[in-house]
Amino acid sequence: MLLDERLKALRSKESADTPDALKSVLSTELKALISSGQAGRAVKVGAKAPSFVLPDVNGNTVSSAELLQKGALVVTFYRGLWCPFCNADLQALEAAAERIRGFGATLVAISPQTPANSRISLQENHLSFPILSDKNCELAEKFGIRWVPSQALQGVYRNFGTDVGTFNGEGSWALPMPARYVIAQDGTVAYAKVNANYTHRPEPGDVCPVLEKLKAGAAG
Repeated sequence: MLLDERLKALRSKESADTPDALKSVLSTELKALISSGQAGRAVKVGAKAPSFVLPDVNGNTVSSAELLQKGALVVTFYRGLWCPFCNADLQALEAAAERIRGFGATLVAISPQTPANSRISLQENHLSFPILSDKNCELAEKFGIRWVPSQALQGVYRNFGTDVGTFNGEGSWALPMPARYVIAQDGTVAYAKVNANYTHRPEPGDVCPVLEKLKAGAAG
């Protein structure tokens, strides 16, 4: 099943399960984020990608510079374990992981949630690639995709039993807009897809033509 089909099913379920009053707050916030144009101002193709050194679930540091020595890098920013749309995205990415690695690329996922929650996400989604912790979305800020839900929306999440501040640790509600990047070995962004609407994500396979071209260029 394509990721888009799974996301459509999740959108239908969310719509059916969400009371109208809460749905209104969600809709208002989503429209405001989309109309802000922030997604369009995020790091674009052709720009230099911000470098990073972030901890994995075991506290080991992972360096983008070291990963890029091996080949291209596929980076996925996601909100957290609590988000079903994010979990569907990670599972679809895992399904495409071997194909992506076939182009010599490395995959990483990045979330503001605590390493302990990332470990759960790693296990429950059966991932073969690491999840790195971006505390308070500091790296997401450099990519231009960091945002903070309004107090009204924070209340909605809490009503659903989702305290993002606890998931992220230290009470931080900062979140990334879901995003996927391909970074070439010279640090240049070769693919960028940012979604202000968290219920929409690109198909993981969309990065493959980009990776194929990068691999051919490196071989040439």
